[in-house]
Amino acid sequence: MGLIIYLDGKYVPEEEAVVSVFDHGLLYGDGIFEGIRAYHNRVFKLEEHLERLYESARSITLEIPLSVEEMRGVVLETLRRNNLRDAYIRLVVTRGRGDLGLDPRKCKRATVFCITASIQLYPEELYERGLKMITVATRRNIPEACNPRVKSLNYLNNIYAKIEANLAGVPEAIMLNQEGYVAEATGDNIFLVKKGKLITPPIHMGLLEGITRNAVMDLARARGVAVEEKVFTRHDVYVADECFLTGTAAELIPCVSVDGRTIGDGKPGPVFQELLHDFRELTKVDGPEIF
Repeated sequence: MGLIIYLDGKYVPEEEAVVSVFDHGLLYGDGIFEGIRAYHNRVFKLEEHLERLYESARSITLEIPLSVEEMRGVVLETLRRNNLRDAYIRLVVTRGRGDLGLDPRKCKRATVFCITASIQLYPEELYERGLKMITVATRRNIPEACNPRVKSLNYLNNIYAKIEANLAGVPEAIMLNQEGYVAEATGDNIFLVKKGKLITPPIHMGLLEGITRNAVMDLARARGVAVEEKVFTRHDVYVADECFLTGTAAELIPCVSVDGRTIGDGKPGPVFQELLHDFRELTKVDGPEIF
């Protein structure tokens, strides 16, 4: 049996979950989304994800036809109908059906759908031994052009970078901003550890304010680890004691090599290991229950 998908007020089999070819989310990437995780019968950081979804919508003047409370119910009910307690959730709001022009005013009502399934971004062994990355030529979008803080359906900037990583034979890549400072990976935030301090780029550098990113910073502070949001270059990555990525789908994953340079001793570091443990414990208690 296939999945049950929420689509515009109905719960339908995945084969029937279709949108119009005139939907501006398809034609122009005009829409927003959230990737959310459920663990141990709880939806992790659901309130934070919904807040970001509605902030993204406000930023692009997209009217979501559901209240926050109704959207919360959609997520939980879609999980229930698929009998899922541990899952990846993709919540999407498009501009809706319009014409072949760009004008969003031609789209009378947004399209909303929710998918609950599973996801594995990287092979399990990479979480144990760490992944290798390169820096790519593709630069992160500037906020004045396509603000990365809006989690939009337009991910071509990230896909360009992912293609470069694929062609280089590595699973992930670092993207720089227009000034040459480290911004983030193709779909994850980046952290360094240097002399006991946890360092990550500030959000004004052209990156998404990750939900997992913020959770990890809170966990580090709870452990007494100093946390700094500051700009840094590839040099700082090369000479870091540790490096790891965070994201809803990726969770926390260590990086042991960048551009051929070994990071630290070439193994996942102790700060990463502690934060991974704390993160996994947090997923057991955070968020509303599904059943």
